[in-house]
Amino acid sequence: MLFVDETTRLKHYHGMRKAIHLVCFLIFVALPFSNFMRFDIPRQRFYFAGHELWINEFAIIFFSLLFLMFLISAAALFYGRIYCGYLCPQMIFSEWSTMIQSRIDKFITKKFISWPAPRRKLVSALGFYTVLAATSVVLAFVFISYFVEPRDLLGRLLALDIHTAGGIAGAVVTLITFLDFTLVRQRFCKVACPYGYLQGMLSDRNSLLVVYDDPKQQCIECKKCIRVCEMGIDIRKSPYQIECIHCGECVDACTDIMARLKNDTLIRYQWGESAPTGKETWFHKLGFRDAKRVVILFVLLFYAAGLATALSMRHNVLVQIRPERGQKLYQLGEDGEVRNTFKVRMANRGSQAATVALALQDLPGARLSEASIPLAPGEQVEREVEISWRPSGPGEVNHFRITAYSTPDKSREEIAMTFLSPPKGKQ
Repeated sequence: MLFVDETTRLKHYHGMRKAIHLVCFLIFVALPFSNFMRFDIPRQRFYFAGHELWINEFAIIFFSLLFLMFLISAAALFYGRIYCGYLCPQMIFSEWSTMIQSRIDKFITKKFISWPAPRRKLVSALGFYTVLAATSVVLAFVFISYFVEPRDLLGRLLALDIHTAGGIAGAVVTLITFLDFTLVRQRFCKVACPYGYLQGMLSDRNSLLVVYDDPKQQCIECKKCIRVCEMGIDIRKSPYQIECIHCGECVDACTDIMARLKNDTLIRYQWGESAPTGKETWFHKLGFRDAKRVVILFVLLFYAAGLATALSMRHNVLVQIRPERGQKLYQLGEDGEVRNTFKVRMANRGSQAATVALALQDLPGARLSEASIPLAPGEQVEREVEISWRPSGPGEVNHFRITAYSTPDKSREEIAMTFLSPPKGKQ
């Protein structure tokens, strides 16, 4: 990564970035099809880390997204614009678009050198736009798959659906993607991206920077660092330019040129503007250079542990029971039994069929009108269940528990309830 020894960190950032870009692209494509992290808007579901969360579990959804945002902010404090240069989808696809255009231009020029320049330019443009149009459709399909089930979306795409919400969203995202690749690209990072502006508030004197340091005036003004910069800036002016994404391309360029002159590079990754003095420890090289960063690490670990605990304690089958006291508090039968009505709501949030068995505790001899309720995957049911009981004591309010046992996940939940009965003399 970026925090290794001096010899290694002065080269090969370009290759490392492209490898990370490829991994990020593969993750981007795989996530919606693996349901590891995906919103399903039509079914009101959020898939996260192998769990299917429903909209009524918004607290877990909110804290999951908040954790991801806090993680990106912490990375910005530690490692500066590492997200922009190495992980940002806008930057990854913008660089890919620029590379495809350059390669098509070179291919057409090489193969059809005898053609007039205007014709070569026209053919290059048509080839470039054709490739981008096809790519935009694929990427729009992947993006919308984060919000609509992929098989359903594929059917809409093959039917050229542009009249439903999913089809219209796909067409709009395709158009935006195409315009982004052809017209916007890195201009978005320079003008509109809020993260770049936020970075100025998140970083401090110990954040990772790309720094130009030339105390001996060795720069030969080759300007290769400017030519290779994806954002077209001169890193020699300042490491705090908002356009700088800390990609390290200028580090590679300067390292290459100065190595030919048998000199050290003038541009390097560095923790803050001041060069380190003395030998640094391993935790300093990882970015833990003050107490604030250690505290942030523990907060992140605590947050992650809490989120993992919440997800592990979550049951696939949700059971809610409440007394139904709308018209009558209780019903008295001719045989002397008292009946109370309870509203039972159940939801199977898992991918397997489930069965919920209900049992009564602390009401000896009581009977349930329905003791076992099957649930299909994703099914929600609402039933009225009667409990019949012949009171054995003088109390009008009898406390008891309903135990809900779910299979196949073998979860067990006890719900405290009250059973109302008439005064002893009126039974």
